[in-house]
Amino acid sequence: MTDARTPFIFFTITPQAQLSKLHFQLSTLATCAVKVINNGSGKCEEAEMSRFMKGTNIPPARDDEEDVFDWRQAMEGGEPPVSSAAPSPTLGHLLKCVGDVRKEETGDETPVHQVLEMGGANMEPRSLPFVLSFSNLTYSVKVRRRMALPAMFGRRNQLGVAAADHIPGEGTFSRTKTLLNDISGEARDGEILAVLGASGSGKSTLVDALANRIAKGSLKGTVTLNGETLESRLLKVISAYVMQDDLLYPMLTVEETLMFAAEFRLPRTLSKSKKKARVQALIDQLGLRNAAKTVIGDEGHRGVSGGERRRVSIGIDIIHDPIILFLDEPTSGLDSTSAFMVVKVLQRIAQSGSIVIMTVHQPSYRILGLLDRLIFLSRGQTVYSGPPMNLPLFFAEFGHPIPPDNENRTEFALDLIRELEGSRGGTMSLVEFNKQWQTTKHNRTYEAGANSLSLKEAISASISKGKLVSGATNDATSTSMVPTFANNFWVEMAVLSKRSITNSRRMPELFGIRLGAVLITGFILATIYWQLDNSPKGVQERLGFFAFAMSTTFYTCADALPVFLQERYIFMRETAYNAYRRSSYVLSHALTSLPALIFLSFAFAATTFFAVGLDGGVSGFIFYFLIIFASFWAGNSFVTFLSGVVPHVMLGYTIVVAILAYFLLFSGFFINRDRIPSYWIWFHYLSLVKYPYEAVLQNEFDNPARCFVRGVQIFDNTPLGAVSHEMKLNLLKSLSSTLGMEITSSTCVTTGVDTLKQQGITDLTKWNCLWVTVAWGFFFRILFYFALLLGSKNKRS
Repeated sequence: MTDARTPFIFFTITPQAQLSKLHFQLSTLATCAVKVINNGSGKCEEAEMSRFMKGTNIPPARDDEEDVFDWRQAMEGGEPPVSSAAPSPTLGHLLKCVGDVRKEETGDETPVHQVLEMGGANMEPRSLPFVLSFSNLTYSVKVRRRMALPAMFGRRNQLGVAAADHIPGEGTFSRTKTLLNDISGEARDGEILAVLGASGSGKSTLVDALANRIAKGSLKGTVTLNGETLESRLLKVISAYVMQDDLLYPMLTVEETLMFAAEFRLPRTLSKSKKKARVQALIDQLGLRNAAKTVIGDEGHRGVSGGERRRVSIGIDIIHDPIILFLDEPTSGLDSTSAFMVVKVLQRIAQSGSIVIMTVHQPSYRILGLLDRLIFLSRGQTVYSGPPMNLPLFFAEFGHPIPPDNENRTEFALDLIRELEGSRGGTMSLVEFNKQWQTTKHNRTYEAGANSLSLKEAISASISKGKLVSGATNDATSTSMVPTFANNFWVEMAVLSKRSITNSRRMPELFGIRLGAVLITGFILATIYWQLDNSPKGVQERLGFFAFAMSTTFYTCADALPVFLQERYIFMRETAYNAYRRSSYVLSHALTSLPALIFLSFAFAATTFFAVGLDGGVSGFIFYFLIIFASFWAGNSFVTFLSGVVPHVMLGYTIVVAILAYFLLFSGFFINRDRIPSYWIWFHYLSLVKYPYEAVLQNEFDNPARCFVRGVQIFDNTPLGAVSHEMKLNLLKSLSSTLGMEITSSTCVTTGVDTLKQQGITDLTKWNCLWVTVAWGFFFRILFYFALLLGSKNKRS
């Protein structure tokens, strides 16, 4: 198909061109320059243009290609896409192209000029597999208003508006802040859309809006894929979101991290070998081959570099080859080379058939050359939307041309936007000019339905090409083509458990510290309460030992608090896009904690039981071990639940210590149950320490044949305990005659059962106390699940 329009000329610069051609090209351009100056037409003759094209290896123009020139493809021997709706290049563009040739031929490392786009308004778009369109996106939040004292009494401000008067949309103590204001645009398959702007301009908010990370009802406007509204469930499966922070397990290698991501996101129908092949291919795609066997690392463990960490973060979210990839500041905190490599990876991902949308603060000149479309934001409004090569023409028509010596156009644009933001009128003039620019000759939007495939057809085409391999099928409706989760519950639980154990096994110092704390505590208790006797003092000492031992098991569990707090954002990132179920995470988290709890329980029981001289023999030791294990289980579950509710470690520790102190207070050791006021008795039954404390007391004192107070021992712990033994015997005789029963120095006065009654322990057996303690553990695990279900929506309100 041809027309009468002048072909749009692109320059393919081959690095193998000989320096001898430069003289020929420059002489040709000089001839053109003279004719341009003499004729004033701004164009060269066709014969001279053909001589220049022949000298620079410019291919003939074609009508059926996209209007974005890919110099990387040309360098590799492929044909560059050519537009068909632009006039011949002017002298300035030709000189710029020759300047790029000179840089390549002379070894200048400055990136070559990539695209010369001088297209008109009537370029014909081609059908794309996927087009993500968004129109009129508006998002506002309520923020607290700082009220000055004069304003509270109705004094007028400098503008003459009474402080008490209500501005529409604002309350007395809050005001409405618009983060996005009527944002429209589109992102296309095979391209990188970059959102730029100063801090607070709304870059991350826009990406969150497109990624469905803003709650329904708060965001106004529409987001469609191929003209069809995206359902939240479908978007979770066909997209991925890479956060700004690198949230990774520090002791896993790069290969292991990607392999676990493959286990989560790829269906179990794929064999292990195919999953490994996918991981190896991704490692090569990300340029991580040399770091594949290196651990990620953290502050205390040396690992991969910052750029490699960022690429691993991207890799775990693209393991299933998503159709849409969102990234929040992927180049933040990286040096220029690492940032360029990251964006280069994103370009390859886009060229594989994905839509890549990312925020970037200030791209370098090299990174700018990799971007296909830009959106500049200023205080939530669009000030420019289009390809990078249109920036000079845009700002020239706006009246602020980019200086010729300014290589980085985005720096100029951001500086100008910042300057306008500080002016009286703000950026409204630039916003209005952009709207006019978009509605005139530079509007290049695609109409849904006319130029793109339907969503079902596009997904089917992607599946048939092997994309979106997360268990996708090619039948029924578009939502049924992709499952909610790639694997079943048990597979997820097994993979989660394996990952947690692998990461923990490489940090043995953490478990060593816990074990050391338990052993030291047990050793101190064993040496203090060494071989207690069966006397009234022995009874009191046993009560103190049991109260401290049982409370220690709960306090020792406080170290489980930072475990989930460190994993919280990893969990939120993975579950936000259905890597696994929350229920499988909760169960695997509980199962992986059991081996350590069993070992700690046995270490504490073996250290204290025989050294203190507790009763019961082997059966008594087994129950003592079981109740300690149940205490560790309940305490660990309780602390895990708090970690799902409290977002900060220090706040969590404060709450844990306070609540455990209350549990000990109401356990029955400091005050018996029958002495607790009725309005506090409910806390006694909620105390986690109560049940293991009563269980170990019954395990020790439930033998009716065991005597703890005999004859004159009844005077111990009383003022009469200081008198002589003969006097105590005389007192016993007097007491016997008064009571009418014989009480000798060997008569048993108080048994273990009597001790239990004195302590008010009569309502539950020791085995019932054990089961209640275990049930508390399960109860807090269920609460932990609901805390994750309700508290990890990962959406803005």
